[in-house]
Amino acid sequence: MNKPLIFITNDDGIHAPGLRALIGVMKQLGDVLVVAPDKPMSGMGHAVTITSPLRVNKLKEEPGHIEYSCNGTPADCVKLGQKAILGRNPDLIVSGINHGSNSSVNVIYSGTMAAVLEGAMENIPSIGFSLNDYSFHADFSKCEPYILSIAGNVLEKGLPEYTCLNVNIPAVNGSPIKGIKIVRQAMAFWDEKFEHRKDPHERDYFWLTGVFRNRDEGLDTDEWALKNNYVSVVPVHFDLTSHKTIPLLRDWETGNLN
Repeated sequence: MNKPLIFITNDDGIHAPGLRALIGVMKQLGDVLVVAPDKPMSGMGHAVTITSPLRVNKLKEEPGHIEYSCNGTPADCVKLGQKAILGRNPDLIVSGINHGSNSSVNVIYSGTMAAVLEGAMENIPSIGFSLNDYSFHADFSKCEPYILSIAGNVLEKGLPEYTCLNVNIPAVNGSPIKGIKIVRQAMAFWDEKFEHRKDPHERDYFWLTGVFRNRDEGLDTDEWALKNNYVSVVPVHFDLTSHKTIPLLRDWETGNLN
């Protein structure tokens, strides 16, 4: 029987340990095609390249495993990989393993999740994986059984159309992971500030800093799951409509005002 074809990308770059870990796990489930940025692209969100050429460089080719680096963003990698390199839909798109959490509002800024949202827009089952540890040398070994379980379920059962998964794994540092929770995105935000600094030539510049604040006390959120040593799984789609607000604004509707 033909193996599933799994498309892999990330936003930390082609050489990131998290990507290497994800490739190793996915090779247990199918053949892999990797198209990942040639440099870190964290925080790029859903940016795409439209003012300069995209280039790819084949780094590896062996049975069941092909790798390319790309000078574009994570979303570029998915678009280019699907439409130019592969020429067909893969059976699954996975992105990560991200070095750091993409829970709550971080999903908006995440290049990791932009890649899987791009897959969802093409109605391809897609999953973003993140480990709540920002270290380049983070231990990804405890992620493997949970990634295998979640990806295996998606390959077997699929996902609702135009839906992807945002999976965040706690860095428990000696404490056991308790399991997997299907949850919602927490209403949490960054309280941001810009530090005003001077460079060695006495020119002004600004450095973004901030504190992450969780104002959501729900027991069904990704933040609660991570805090309590659970892997959080949030179903995500790209429809940003506030559906519950539409009926509240109906009386604003009008005919021609000219």
